[in-house]
Amino acid sequence: MLPQDFFSYIENQYTNNLPFVAYRKSKDSTIKALLQNNNTIYNTQEFVESGFVFAPFDTSEDTVLIPLEKSECLTCELELLDSQHSSENEIVATTTGKDNHIKLVEQGITAIKKENMQKVVLSRCEAVPFSERESISVFKKLLQNYPNAFVYCWYHPKVGLWLGATPETLISVTGNRFKTMALAGTQPYKGTLDVTWQQKEQEEQQFVTDYIEACLKSSVSSLAISESKTIKAGTLLHLQSNISGILSTDLHSVVNQLHPTPAICGLPVKEAKAFILQNESYHREYYTGFLGELNLKETTTRNTNRRNVENNAYNTVKTVSHLFVNLRCMQIKNNQALIYIGGGITKDSNPLQEWEETVSKAETMKRVLLS
Repeated sequence: MLPQDFFSYIENQYTNNLPFVAYRKSKDSTIKALLQNNNTIYNTQEFVESGFVFAPFDTSEDTVLIPLEKSECLTCELELLDSQHSSENEIVATTTGKDNHIKLVEQGITAIKKENMQKVVLSRCEAVPFSERESISVFKKLLQNYPNAFVYCWYHPKVGLWLGATPETLISVTGNRFKTMALAGTQPYKGTLDVTWQQKEQEEQQFVTDYIEACLKSSVSSLAISESKTIKAGTLLHLQSNISGILSTDLHSVVNQLHPTPAICGLPVKEAKAFILQNESYHREYYTGFLGELNLKETTTRNTNRRNVENNAYNTVKTVSHLFVNLRCMQIKNNQALIYIGGGITKDSNPLQEWEETVSKAETMKRVLLS
């Protein structure tokens, strides 16, 4: 399908107030979409269905499913640009909410020292004037600006419209083999990946790695963890370790163990989550939740020569799930773009610097809105 036809279908679905999701995986030129044929809200609890899931931060709330069996599937190819194109307009850094966020971080540091927490991830929501008619246009910009991220546009008339470009995998499963990552630490990209990380960021990343390893040990075999490395996501750098192995239990059980991760919640997770729900002055909704393909069928072939038809009989069909943490995202609501940003707080955090980090992360999304 041609890109113009693909986006026309999505625009019509949005105009007709029908649910859909359109998305592209990292370093992929294929954009996919599921267009639901009714406006019913479907939920999943056991993750046995096929479709696309959209889950909130708070695990006590429902996970929404766009079911494969109730949807039309579309695909198209979109050429990836070699470099990031950003707005030439000056981004005005906001001071709205500065005092509140600094106070929240101070509360977090006090709680860490008092309650023996190692880390808590604290966030805020910033509203930017925005015309809802431009939503699909922003999705196109995200696709071009973030070739190394999972980029999506998700809509349900009874839930809302969300857009994002997240660098973080929750878990990817092909058959019984899985991959995930430990991602933490942030600093601006200044033309090189050869950077120095402070002890605070290194410890934060190690917290996440150790936690994921502990969560998975009883559910997987052949667990392998790489050394941490610096990766680029848009205009920011992060520390990342890759984790892989073989699942010995069902996907739902593993996701319940992994979500929420320390990267978006804190450590210990139970105590950090309780602090977030009690002290953050807004509802995260789907920010720092997860989303992605659930139990879709994928055909692979051992034969790379398509002319050799006989060997194509060796094609294999496997069930795949690719779930991503919902970071670097925004919600479009009441002619505003609600931008969600946060950062990991440890005992050594500087409240003013933590505020400035959220400002830097917000600018990443603002550049797309203003370009």
